[in-house]
Amino acid sequence: MSDTIESTETTTVDIPANPLGLNTGNASLTKVSPELPKAELPEWAKQVTDVLAELPAYVAQIYNSNKSAVITLGLIFGIIVGVKLTLAILSAINEIPLLAPTFEIVGIGYTSWFVYRYLLQASTRKELTDEIDSFKSEILGKNGNG
Repeated sequence: MSDTIESTETTTVDIPANPLGLNTGNASLTKVSPELPKAELPEWAKQVTDVLAELPAYVAQIYNSNKSAVITLGLIFGIIVGVKLTLAILSAINEIPLLAPTFEIVGIGYTSWFVYRYLLQASTRKELTDEIDSFKSEILGKNGNG
């Protein structure tokens, strides 16, 4: 048994005399374009047109049958893009000289103030829990059970 490969398509390429492109003569490269048989082109174009014409209806059908899954996937994709974008922005900010240490100092200062203001004494801890409870009641409702 011998395998033979038959090809009905032949192409010719003129190889330039100077492959580095130095200006030494009239070397040229002929553009090769594969040609489809004229009988196949309308059928191929018709198939592509049919698929593209049915695409909006197909996408709408998938969306309507799996609305919650599509929304969930969209949210997950949006969260991933948001996290990547945030990390890229933070990385760019981190490259600015003296900005990252300044943010660290501000963060340490705010954390120190928060601990001193709200966490050292029992009365201020009670004040903090009251503020958190009032915020929860504003968001969740009066009873706080959701």
